[in-house]
Amino acid sequence: MRQFADRGAFEIRRPFPVTARLLADALVAVHLAFIVFVLAGGLLVLYRRSWAVLHLPAVAWGAFAELTRTVCPLTPLENSLRRSAGDAGYAGGFIEHYVIPLIYPQALTARLQIVLGLLVIAVNLVVYAIAWRRWRQGRASEHG
Repeated sequence: MRQFADRGAFEIRRPFPVTARLLADALVAVHLAFIVFVLAGGLLVLYRRSWAVLHLPAVAWGAFAELTRTVCPLTPLENSLRRSAGDAGYAGGFIEHYVIPLIYPQALTARLQIVLGLLVIAVNLVVYAIAWRRWRQGRASEHG
């Protein structure tokens, strides 16, 4: 019991470098999937309205993050995992070469971030307007 108390409530172990690299790559894939969901997830709402419960908060976060230049919490976690990985394994790869530049473009400026935030809102307003129209037409045909 004394041994446990000396180390604190719990001990966080650093992952092996290869594991940390795989976790960081998986996190980048999740990050990209989230961005795609924010932009195009409204299309799922056209298929089934219940998707809006997940999609609207995602859009709100995505637009907020872009418009306020807020750092996504996934970014520091990914950076921490990459630091834990060191230079383990091969240098570069699919994720680093193709996916990371999509998420973190080098030419990203404050003005571009605002444009991206407004684009997220505009795209989703159009999709939700179509979804709303379909829903209203469906209800009108049920009652008419």
